[in-house]
Amino acid sequence: MDTTVEWTVVASDIGPLLLAATDRGLVSVVFHADEAVRDAALERLTGRLGAEPVRSESGRLAEPIRQLGEYFAGGRRDFDLALDWTLTTGFNRQVLRELAEGVPFGTVVGYGDLARRVGQPGAAQAVGAAMGANPLPVVVPCHRVVESDGGIGGFGGGLETKRTLLALEGVLPQPLF
Repeated sequence: MDTTVEWTVVASDIGPLLLAATDRGLVSVVFHADEAVRDAALERLTGRLGAEPVRSESGRLAEPIRQLGEYFAGGRRDFDLALDWTLTTGFNRQVLRELAEGVPFGTVVGYGDLARRVGQPGAAQAVGAAMGANPLPVVVPCHRVVESDGGIGGFGGGLETKRTLLALEGVLPQPLF
């Protein structure tokens, strides 16, 4: 792939987020982006995209930074960003696109329900795997996928992060501390 990858780390209510974008759009969001996580994520991006990421807070990342800031400040319910789906394929991409387009702010969906929406009613566990492999969390809201019995389910960013995001969207009460 002949592309340039720009990246930066931004502060958020859920800790530092690494953002990366190509000429096609936002390609990666990584939770808990301390130095070790950042370095590992950049190494993975280099291997997957075939380009050495370049640090930048302008250009391709200016709009994602602005919209994420608005989201965490409570002023944005939907993201209007170009997304680069290069890091996901097949079933995972299908599930993540359905999630991005069909599960709005302030709502949740069960793993099994999401599997049914993409025509694979027996694939709830595969939906869980797709959520765990989501390269664009928060923007593609895998935090909105929960267990059918009302349990919160798992989350690659940690359960406290998932609770915080669901509270921000009014699905759960704000944490007490």
